[in-house]
Amino acid sequence: MTTLLASAAPTADFSHDVWWLWVLKAVGILVFLLVSVIMALWVERRGLGRMQTRLGPNVSGPLGLFQGIADALKLVLKEDINLKGADRFLYHLGPFIAAFASFMVYAVLPFGPEVSLFGRTTPLQLTDMPVAVLYILAVTSLGVYGLVLGGWSSNSTYPLLGAVRSSAQVISYELAMGLSLVSVFLVSGSMSTSQIVSSQTQLWWGLALLPAFVIYFISMVGEVNRLPFDLPEAEGELVAGHMTEYSSMKFAWYYLAEYINMFNVSGVATTLFLGGWRAPWPLSAVGDGVLNTGWWPVLWFVVKVWILMFVMIWIRGTLLRFRYDQFMKLGWKVLIPVALAWLVAVAVVQGVRQFTDTDLTTMLLWIAGAFLVLMVALLVWPEKKPEEQAPATAARPDIIAPTSDFDAFAGGYPVPPLPGQTLPPSPRRARREAAAAAAGAPSTTHKEGQDV
Repeated sequence: MTTLLASAAPTADFSHDVWWLWVLKAVGILVFLLVSVIMALWVERRGLGRMQTRLGPNVSGPLGLFQGIADALKLVLKEDINLKGADRFLYHLGPFIAAFASFMVYAVLPFGPEVSLFGRTTPLQLTDMPVAVLYILAVTSLGVYGLVLGGWSSNSTYPLLGAVRSSAQVISYELAMGLSLVSVFLVSGSMSTSQIVSSQTQLWWGLALLPAFVIYFISMVGEVNRLPFDLPEAEGELVAGHMTEYSSMKFAWYYLAEYINMFNVSGVATTLFLGGWRAPWPLSAVGDGVLNTGWWPVLWFVVKVWILMFVMIWIRGTLLRFRYDQFMKLGWKVLIPVALAWLVAVAVVQGVRQFTDTDLTTMLLWIAGAFLVLMVALLVWPEKKPEEQAPATAARPDIIAPTSDFDAFAGGYPVPPLPGQTLPPSPRRARREAAAAAAGAPSTTHKEGQDV
């Protein structure tokens, strides 16, 4: 590892950019994300079909390639439902915030080095700043407001539960994600994305800082609500989480934001841990690095992003959903403590390097191996079993003997009567009979305890 604490300023030079270049780059990013989402829909369905021994999409176009377009048209043409009891402003604002925040991350991710574009030399990056990674964390944190506002404004139980789970999930896993990124800041000496890519000329941080990369990868899967961390949208429990009461284009904005966020976290992982747009070894050594110049780096960047995307799809087809307690235990008791300890270790190593000329690469790699062993040990450590509990039927004073009157609310919540038990007369029936008697009209008779 040969990276030194360099200047925090970005290495990309935007001094020759003009307004139409900015517009062209921005439109290019939008087109790249939209086309990538359409392809991701096909890749995920086709890939999961192969993993689960089924065909997957094969009707819409050759090999089902137009399945993503069919899904988009279906969402656009569906009936747009507006809830009567919802907060109308926040109900429409939620999808907009989620989609808007998802499009903002790639503004600071470099696709490649400087190239000649219409006679002007410009980096393949929309913009950069000394605190570009903090900008990314801020934008991703803003996106969760779209989920929370969408669930809360729907005035419904299931969306609210999904929104609460979303906020808890983001808090739990953004802490571990942020801590894993701090070690990259320490060794690269900058929070500029272009500077971080430049610092990985000799060695990718995904290898030198392997525990941080593992922590980031786990956190990024949890951040985008993908299996096994899709608790905010657990179909078997919450129908569709915060999106339950949305349809047509409003649902499509959430759907689009979810897949774009997958590309966002994959792009950040590529930039900070996998060398960014730099070609992998041994391709980087071909022709004195000719594959790291011109438009070739765009290919390496896109390939790395899609590899991470496919790994997330692979995980969805392999693992089952966590229980909520397991999910929180992993975030708070495993990822955050290991990330903190690893950050301290990296800080100590960097401090030693400032006062000595010793190459501490080997030491850092040994420390990384020890932390990986620690993380695995924390994951497989058996949980303490609770003490044996008494049988559920023992010492239950609320159990009523048969053939006696039955109070359905004795335990604090309504339960049906057991055989031989009878429900007391309905209070509403008694009020109706009293009102009918006062009016001189005969009351309608029903079975004992029945209410209509």
